Amino acid sequence: MPVKRYVGLLLLAAPLAQAQTAAPFDAAAAFGARPSVTDLSLSPDGKSVAYVAPASGQGTLLYTLRLEKGAHPKQVVYADGKPDRLESCSWVASDRLVCLVYGVSKSPYLGVLPWTRIIAVNADGTNLKLLSTQPNMYSRGLELGGGDIVDWLPDENGSLLMARTYLPDARLESRVGSSALGLGLDRIDTRTLKITHILPPDPTAVAYITDGRGTVRIKGFRETRAGLDTGVIHYFFLPQNSREWKPLGDYNSVTGQGFRPLAADHDLNVAYGLKKKDGRWAMYTVTLDDGLHEELLYSRPDVDVAGLVRIGRRQRVVGVSFVTDVRHAVYLSSDIKQLLGSLARALPGSLLRIGDTSTDENTMLIFSGSDSDPGVYYLFDRKAQRLATFLVVRDELEGVKLATQQPILYPADDGVMIPAYLTLPPGRENAKGLPAIVLPHGGPSARDEWGFDWLSQFFANRGYAVLQPNFRGSSGYGDAWFQKNGFHSWRIAIGDILAAGHWLVRQGIADPSKLGIVGWSYGGYAALQSAVVEPGTFKAVVAIAPVTDLAALKDQYRHFTNFALASDFIGSGPHIREGSPIDNVDRIKVPVLLFHGTLDFNVNYLQSEHMAERLKAAGDRCELVTFENLDHYLEDSNARTEMLRKSDAFLRQAFGM
Repeated sequence: MPVKRYVGLLLLAAPLAQAQTAAPFDAAAAFGARPSVTDLSLSPDGKSVAYVAPASGQGTLLYTLRLEKGAHPKQVVYADGKPDRLESCSWVASDRLVCLVYGVSKSPYLGVLPWTRIIAVNADGTNLKLLSTQPNMYSRGLELGGGDIVDWLPDENGSLLMARTYLPDARLESRVGSSALGLGLDRIDTRTLKITHILPPDPTAVAYITDGRGTVRIKGFRETRAGLDTGVIHYFFLPQNSREWKPLGDYNSVTGQGFRPLAADHDLNVAYGLKKKDGRWAMYTVTLDDGLHEELLYSRPDVDVAGLVRIGRRQRVVGVSFVTDVRHAVYLSSDIKQLLGSLARALPGSLLRIGDTSTDENTMLIFSGSDSDPGVYYLFDRKAQRLATFLVVRDELEGVKLATQQPILYPADDGVMIPAYLTLPPGRENAKGLPAIVLPHGGPSARDEWGFDWLSQFFANRGYAVLQPNFRGSSGYGDAWFQKNGFHSWRIAIGDILAAGHWLVRQGIADPSKLGIVGWSYGGYAALQSAVVEPGTFKAVVAIAPVTDLAALKDQYRHFTNFALASDFIGSGPHIREGSPIDNVDRIKVPVLLFHGTLDFNVNYLQSEHMAERLKAAGDRCELVTFENLDHYLEDSNARTEMLRKSDAFLRQAFGM
């Protein structure tokens, strides 16, 4: 039976919970609601928590809470989502936070543009400061990136190291003018905005990595050709007790060749990073000295190593993660391995991770979730060995019976076994002849993994079988599986996705007359292109923010430095027209439902608008639902609710249900 969890010591759920009524369960509203809390952060002294919660529309709220009896949440910052919203907030001192603000705006010349800014604010909402550099009317250029936090400087009180973008100022003949251009590294007192320049701005700089103790040990510079990014990054390192930077090596993001540093360790004097081994990502260490001794830390013969597991304000490296059917971690730190082993016994069947810690790592935020559990945060006191329920991630789904997600393998047409996840309606795990959908992921350089998924859970709750394939073209399985990517190798990827539908029918799980396909972004592209390749397999198509025109997708990067990289990734040749749904609408014979936000930078809204026009001109049934002023991710509970409700009704009508 599903269990309703309550906050144990802190009456925190009340401000976030929905009022309890006797109204029938509204699946679209419950699953479409944004998470009740995101991005929890623990203060350095372990006595306060900060978290971001949804407000109306795309709005977001930052709350802080003292971890003491009788304390109540305090609203600190509100962003209305028009266009700015809070993405994440972390403590820089026990009374001060730093937040990443994200927004999307529309330029009359360059179209839709995403941007970020970084702000600092006291826990009581006072002394709000902008940490990003501030352009003015004389600035030459467009500053989209607001910078990155490089080191939280945990031994200081409110200062940090930040990579910041500088633009030249046209007032060069005056004392206030500046020729600085590019990414520089600054030490900033977040209370007073006193700035100490650590490394000068450089137009090709892309990365700075510290050792967690305030010393920059690695920096990276992109290679350009005719002003365009080539995908090659030249890395340099700083030996201990030296001021002379030396070459660490080159990394090619296009071919994946070379060593890509992720972190530096002060005590071990090494860099951690990813490098290809037998066509798959593996984790290596390289000594930061003249020897540059390289050592394999961890690799897998079946999947890529996904990255490092890091905790605390120093971002201490404690392990390596990878994903087979389920995400796993190999812990390098014996204390964390023992701790999470004990917690796993207390919380069986869950995926556990340390969300944040106090500076001394004695107080921890622990996240626990699973395929049928959106997740809950616990407060853990290491000294007292006490675990207390703190916050549930999705309050609207508390007490709702959710479906289990089963890893399976199914054969493609050429016999290759494709990994996937099958989600069946709760209580109907043995049912046959169900309405069903194939749900391909976005990307295409991505993959699905085991865990809670609000889209698949909604459809399972409404009685559908859902199959999520990690088709060839997905990342995480090595170069051979990735092929040339899901656009170049679209025939293979789409073939694997169609084979998922065939398998559902052969197994008797799906009624062939009630089989549909639903996808978002590249998944939306795959849904439409599947209907082009085999017009009769899927009886209805739902495509959310889909790519429909590969040539237009390339062109939207024309005015950016990554234009050459995007063009090469998408490719040129016959596959551009053959692989574009908009050029093959005459082959689509089933009803299509499209959703798209008008402020989508990832995939231009015109892709759906033009696709709908072509389909209607061809006489096909098509509806386009437009979300004004929303971006690619539709971060609006009402919009997501409408999308789910309309999708369910559309599929049921198409299936004759």
